[in-house]
Amino acid sequence: MCAHSSGVIGFPLRLLAREVYDRVVAIKGESQVALVTGEERIVPKGAQYFLTTAESMPIANEGEDGRDFAFAAIDEAQLGIDPERGHVFTDRLLRARGREETLILGSDTLKPLVRKLLPKAEIVSRPRFSTLRYAGSCKLSRLPPRSAVVAFSAEQVYALAEMLRRFKGGAAVVMGALSPATRNAQVAMFQRGEVDYLIATDAIGMGLNMDVSHVAFAGLEKFDGHRDRRLTIPEMAQIAGRAGRHQRDGSFGTLALGGESGPAFTDEEFAAIEEHRFRPLDFLYWRSADLDFTTVADLIRSLEQRSDDPLLRSAPVSIDLAVLKLIAEDPAIAATTEKRARRLWAVCGLPDFRKVGPMHHARMVRRLFSYIGEGGHIPHEWFAAEVARLDNVNGDIEALADRLAGIRSWAYIAQRADWLADPAKWAERTRQVEGRLSDALHERLTQRFVDRRTAVLVRDIGARGADALPITVADDGEVSVGPEPIGHLIGFDFKVDPTARHADKRLLLAAAERRLGEELDRRASALTDAPDHDFTLIEEEGVGLAIGWDGHVLARLAPGRTLLEPAVRTARALDRLSADRRGKLRERLERWVESSVTRHVPTLRRLAAAATDKAATPGVRALAAMLVDAGGHLPRRTVAAQLAQLDKSDRHALHRLGIRLGALDVFAPGLLRPSAQHWRAALLAIRAGQAMPKLPEPSAARLDAAADPRGAGLAFRRLGSEWLRIDLADRLATHAHQVKAASGDDPVDRPLVTSLGLGNEALMRLMAEIGFVPGQGDAWKWRGTQRKARRSETAPRPGNAFAALAGLKR
Repeated sequence: MCAHSSGVIGFPLRLLAREVYDRVVAIKGESQVALVTGEERIVPKGAQYFLTTAESMPIANEGEDGRDFAFAAIDEAQLGIDPERGHVFTDRLLRARGREETLILGSDTLKPLVRKLLPKAEIVSRPRFSTLRYAGSCKLSRLPPRSAVVAFSAEQVYALAEMLRRFKGGAAVVMGALSPATRNAQVAMFQRGEVDYLIATDAIGMGLNMDVSHVAFAGLEKFDGHRDRRLTIPEMAQIAGRAGRHQRDGSFGTLALGGESGPAFTDEEFAAIEEHRFRPLDFLYWRSADLDFTTVADLIRSLEQRSDDPLLRSAPVSIDLAVLKLIAEDPAIAATTEKRARRLWAVCGLPDFRKVGPMHHARMVRRLFSYIGEGGHIPHEWFAAEVARLDNVNGDIEALADRLAGIRSWAYIAQRADWLADPAKWAERTRQVEGRLSDALHERLTQRFVDRRTAVLVRDIGARGADALPITVADDGEVSVGPEPIGHLIGFDFKVDPTARHADKRLLLAAAERRLGEELDRRASALTDAPDHDFTLIEEEGVGLAIGWDGHVLARLAPGRTLLEPAVRTARALDRLSADRRGKLRERLERWVESSVTRHVPTLRRLAAAATDKAATPGVRALAAMLVDAGGHLPRRTVAAQLAQLDKSDRHALHRLGIRLGALDVFAPGLLRPSAQHWRAALLAIRAGQAMPKLPEPSAARLDAAADPRGAGLAFRRLGSEWLRIDLADRLATHAHQVKAASGDDPVDRPLVTSLGLGNEALMRLMAEIGFVPGQGDAWKWRGTQRKARRSETAPRPGNAFAALAGLKR
């Protein structure tokens, strides 16, 4: 065509017309090339080359584009056998002519009809350079890369795409119901290699050239609008022929879906496809182009006229004629004549993009005709409202596909220059809406049926060495294999990307196990040499205490041999490390625990040493062991017997160890510091297998009844509904004893009690424990620590069996 001064080509698909339009524009420039389809019209002034669909193909001296072209061509002319559109292709074959050259492209099965209908035509055969071979049946999980799977219903297309997403990482989807833009985007994704599989209806058999190596049939039957029937051998070959192009061989076969009812080629069918042996066509569908618009009845009669040529069979009633007959049942429309009848027939030509059938489609056609029948225009309010209703990118795949079908109807209407007052404005508006819907549908299809991450990982599984994709760990812990993120590395714990589907998580975990070893070893090596301040003691809710690093759990602490030696249990995440590296890291964590105990509770460490020091007296060793076991604090009354055994040197030894033998408590003042309290609470909680208690505020001297008894008991004494810190209670006790020894009047240190805000009940309890009871007024009376008088013992009765024991006791 480009070798001529002008030309036109009619294609079976809008998609193909757009593809060739882009190629011709690259050669001739935009100003020279026009694109004319039902829903799209780009016609620069002075355009010489027209790329169109067969229905929109201009015929010389007919219609507004009926100009004389030097070159004319019709593609896929064998579609003259199609029940719905066949008469259009037959008409173009018979009437579309170029002034200098006419080219009819079609299957070899069309050759006998061309010889008879166009005896002067020169027939040139172009044999297929590549070999197409039958490969038998194959499971979906074992499909070779660059395969196309052909199904014959939207439900099956979606089901197969979903399975391929799980097995292989995804598939592109191509169906006749998709807009050209969406189909282009899906095909482009396949062509770029983002996915290795394509799921399609038989729409791919219509001249779409793709990089396909194998075609698998998910079925060999289709619904043709009237009944379910088996594909003809030429239809099978047309679809199978998408595999292998030019000089590259291809294969075809069936998809093994389980059971005995799976699709299967007969020996005759696959042999015919491999050898390109097809039964020649013996007729084409035809409809008269010489229409009589005198009345609607005359128009219908001319449309149903039969051809005198036995090779041209009357076309089945297509949607436009069916709609015309339906609305012609209205007497007002049946009376339409001449120019108005032409308009009626033009409106009936509106394609049923929504596939709602003649009855429902006729309602829209009738309404359109009510506006334009007398030369009027479609109300822009109605047109705008319908387009606005469809301008919605929300919803699932089915909803978006339905809106796309609807907007294509309005895009077709906008291309009719005499149907709207401002067709250019509305053509642009519908094009924008279709573009948005197409983009949204492509996004939904990709989102649902393509997991690029899985596709990358499936491809990476068999790679080794230089062929393996690089793995990267970002500063925020995001782990990527090649270009695709697979999850986050949180410390040593790999978390799968939360957006991944449940079925894909095992693959992502496997990829992490396989590729993260070096990074984990690097982190473990760095931690082994890390300073102590890099580690922290953290609380896990409902679990216990653990050693943390940067907020991540490295190991959990469990009861050990002694209070000061808790066991270190490494977290499961560290199991990915080698045994040697994990052992070294555990030793480092044990050293951190030991140094932390020594730094924060040194008194307990010294007491533990004294408890096993053979040079110390038994009394010191016993009390030291008891204090270590209790965490550094014991009420005096619980160790009164042990204190009674201590001599002066023992008391000096305990003082050197930092122990205060108070009037009420035996404790180490150094262990009352906040950091020491924290570690004492932690060590006691670990040994008891309990959660960390709630500790008092660091500056607290007195607590109310709401305090946690486990946390308060570390440094406070309970006094009824209040708690008082043990060192302050000891000060009050010491003051009281000093006043008593000096025969003073008031044993209570009033300024201290006032500053502490100690309640009267708490003061009474404290003084009672010291040995004082209230006297008259504000006076206090020393009660002392005398034992209660023994009850008088009754003499045993004579002859009692225990009388002898009573004598021994005395």
